[in-house]
Parts: sequence; structure tokens; C-alpha cells
Amino acid sequence: MLKYVIAVLICLVAIAVIIFAVWWRKKVREGICPICLIKQRMCKSKLTMKVPQEFYQGGDAATPPMGWSSWNTFRNHIDEKLILETARAMKETGLIDAGYRYLNLDDCWHSSQRDENGELQGDLTKFPSGMGALVKEINSYGLKVGLYTSNGSYTCEDLPASLGHEKTDAQTFAHWGVEYLKYDFCHNKTIPSVAPLVERIELQTASSSLVLKADDAQLSGLARVCQDKKLATGAYLSFLGQGKGRAVFSFDYPQNGDSVLTLVVKKSGKYEKYIVIKVNGICHELMIPPTDAWSPEGRYQMKVNLKSGRNEIQLFNPVCTRADSSYIQYKRMGHALMEASKERKITYSICEWGRNHPESWAWNAGNLWRTTPDITPMWKWIDIIYHRNLKLAEISGQGHWNDPDMLEVGNGKLTYEENKTHFSLWCMMAAPLILGNDVRKLRAKNQETLSILTNKEMIRIDQDPLGESCICYQKRQGCDYLIKKLSGKSYAVCIYNRSARSKTVPFDTHSLPSEYRKDNPRFLEIWSEQEYTGSSFCISLAPHGCAVLRPEW
Repeated sequence: MLKYVIAVLICLVAIAVIIFAVWWRKKVREGICPICLIKQRMCKSKLTMKVPQEFYQGGDAATPPMGWSSWNTFRNHIDEKLILETARAMKETGLIDAGYRYLNLDDCWHSSQRDENGELQGDLTKFPSGMGALVKEINSYGLKVGLYTSNGSYTCEDLPASLGHEKTDAQTFAHWGVEYLKYDFCHNKTIPSVAPLVERIELQTASSSLVLKADDAQLSGLARVCQDKKLATGAYLSFLGQGKGRAVFSFDYPQNGDSVLTLVVKKSGKYEKYIVIKVNGICHELMIPPTDAWSPEGRYQMKVNLKSGRNEIQLFNPVCTRADSSYIQYKRMGHALMEASKERKITYSICEWGRNHPESWAWNAGNLWRTTPDITPMWKWIDIIYHRNLKLAEISGQGHWNDPDMLEVGNGKLTYEENKTHFSLWCMMAAPLILGNDVRKLRAKNQETLSILTNKEMIRIDQDPLGESCICYQKRQGCDYLIKKLSGKSYAVCIYNRSARSKTVPFDTHSLPSEYRKDNPRFLEIWSEQEYTGSSFCISLAPHGCAVLRPEW
């Protein structure tokens, strides 16, 4: 019996080896590195591309953006009347004076159909005045307007989104006067890591033409020239994908101006392929559709700008992982926004939920980026989001901000202490302060919530021009001790009680990082306005409560 089991196992192993060998050979024929493909599956969210050490230059976010968003409270139930009532409420309650300057319409502001020009349009019944007119009216209250779309084929609520329409939609937003864009991640389509098999490049104008063959290229990485007698030139370029290969053509051209570039590829594989064609430093993206035709060649065209004399064209596909794809797509929209917003800068909020480690690339693509999944008004979840965002403190800074999502202050069943702590933690982390409650109720019914949201000293900490996020310098008795460096050689300390019971905890200046230790310090606790003197004292904290101390300025 044992012999039969061993024989069966040997047969199964042999079959597996044969299948693997066939798969390996097929991938190699298609210009795909099998080892790279296996590594890709193992680290989908890891960035492999090199990101320039430059911050995103669009938008207006020298300090963390402050405003209001429709989603947390109203979801898909928004209309023109609600939005204008909110604008009036923000003015009447003093929120605008406190620094909340953006009024952001989240998902469901727009129609299920683009207009006859292929442009996004507002919901035809809920926003009958049109988005351009609505923006102007909101501006009259002293507010800036933000809109929402997704880096996908549809938004999270299955409405038209902007993947593949970045340039058109950015121009539409700029034309309406929009000054903030939240760019979500629903229905996203990852850029293929596979590159096409390139036979040749044809360049043509009315008076001249040039053909660049596979053998004319200078190759690097895994890129290679392969032979195929069925093709017109008898050869093609392979292994240009997965960030592992590159082909460079250097050539002389007789004239300046636009030229038609035709990329001729060898057809292979019933799957999409992607390639970047970099012409004299300018990148052009090209998506090659799946092939199901008998002819061996495919032709794909675009207009490029060439110059008289020496030119260079590079062919490559830098995408290896899902994170690489996200970076390219979000960078694409960021570039479109900068190009479109010549008069009014559009602050760019990247919202891919922290799935692809945006802290390693988003500072080059936008002004702020979500570091976590969506927030909810449940204290346990708010605490989880806080801890996750806190770990990324070093990434945040002037003009580029970690975003732990909108504020839930005033929502759900959060207690006063939880609302106060929630706001305090976001201010300490230099997080964007985007309200998610119904501000219309703040006029008279909820002055307690309004007092939290308009606390001048806490907002001052959040908006400090130095732009640093807090760090946790000590954990003691179930409490986090946070310190945030402020301009003017000052700082703020927040003691956060993570437990669900009251506590009296010590504060000792000798435990502070050395640069903050001074003799005879005096502190003001911002929420209670109680003064403390001396190098050590005790503070009482409510369940999930906090105290925020600052030296007397």
C-alpha cells in the first residue's frame, strides 16, 4: 500500500513540475519575468519605484486643511438646499472665523451620466442650479468648495469617476472654481505590470519619417531583443515590464514640432499591457488592450513633440506592484490638477485608505493622504485609527499631511470627553480638521460640541506653522503621553487616558525629552484653563479623557 501512495505522490509532483515548467516557458515567451511575477504576488502593496525627493507643488495646504464634509452624517442624501444651509450655518456659528474654510461635497453630488461633452455634471434634480453656480454662491459666504471623485471607473456609490478622465475632470473642476478634491479608491483598476512586445517605432510628419527598430535600442536590465520571422523587421523588444527592463533610442530628427508616433507591437496574450513612452523627458502612457486577432502586429498612435537634432525615446513599464500602480494613478491626477488650476490652486486629498503605504509616495503626489480605513463614531475604532496614524508622525510636515480621516465630533454616541479627546488627538497629530457632523444643529442645540470645535488654543496647536506631528514619549498607567513641537521654541503635551475608567496620573517635566526641560515651568491646561506650576504634579482624567498642557506663552 505504501508503495502505491509513494508512486501517486511522485506522479503528482511530476505533473506539478511539468505544469510549472510550461507556465514558466509561456511567461518567458510573453516577455514576463516569472521570478518577478512571484515576488510581485508576495508584496503587492510595497512600492518598488523610485519617488523623486520633491513635495507636491499644487494645492494650498501650508497648514492642515480645515473644513466640513457631507459624508459622515448625510451619506448619499445631499442636495443644493442642504449644502447652502450648511454654508450659512458655518458662517453663523463662527466656524468660518475659527478657520474652517472648505465646504466639501462628498460622493453623490453628481449625475449618473456625463454630459454631451463627456464632462461630469451635478445631479440634475438635486443640484438644479448647476455646480458652477453653487460654487459661486458658497464662495459668497467666505468658503471654498471641495468636490469628490474616485480613482476608479466608478465612485464608491457607483457614479461616474475619473480614472482615464483625469485631464477632463480636472479642467471641469477648475472651471467651476473648485478648490479641494478628495480622490477616493473605489472601483480602482490596477495598471498591468506587463509591457507589450515592441517591434518598432514609426515617427512621421507631413514631410519626414523615421523607423526605429528593435536592434537600434540600447538595452538595460532584463530587456532583450528576440527574433520572429513573422514580423516585418524580424525582431522585437521583450522584458520591458515589471520595472526590470528599459529600451532607449537616441536619434537625429530633421525638424521641430509635433510628430505622430506609432508603436508597433507583436500581439500576445489576452490581457492588458502598459508601457511608458518617455520622449525627451516627457512621459506618455499607453494601454494596450487584450488581443484576440490573427494578425501578428498591432499599431498604437499618439502625438509627441520632437526637436530638430538629437532626440531620445525611452520605453519601459515601471509597475511591479499594486503600490506602484497607485502612485502613478494618483500622481496623474495631481499633475492634471496643477495644469488645470492656474488661477485657484486645488488642494488635493488622496484617499486610498492607507492600503498601499501612501506614506512612502503620496507626499510627491498630493497635499494629504488617508492613512487608515474610514472612520466611524465608535471610540474603539477612533483609538485604533489614532494609533495607526501616530506611527507615521515623521512623514507629515508643512504642505504634506497624514490624514486619519474626518472628525466624528458630535456624531454617534460619543461622550463629551471622547469628543474632546478625539479633537485633541487630531490637533496634536497635525491632522486635517474636516468636520463630519450636522453643523446646522450647532446654532443652539449643541453649544458643547461647538465649543470643542472652535477652541482657539487647540486649533492653534493644529495649525502651528512648524507643521510637526506629535510623538508618544511615554506610556504610563494606561495613558499615552504625547508631545508636539511648536514654533517659537514652544511645545504642547497631551495626556490621553486610553482606559474606560477615571484616573489621576502624574506629570513630571523631567520625563520630557531633554530639549523641553526648563526650570520653574508654568503650564495651562487648555480645556479646563487650570494653571499648574512646578516640575511635577497630578492631573485627573475622565474615562477616555485627556489633558492638554502648554507652557505659558
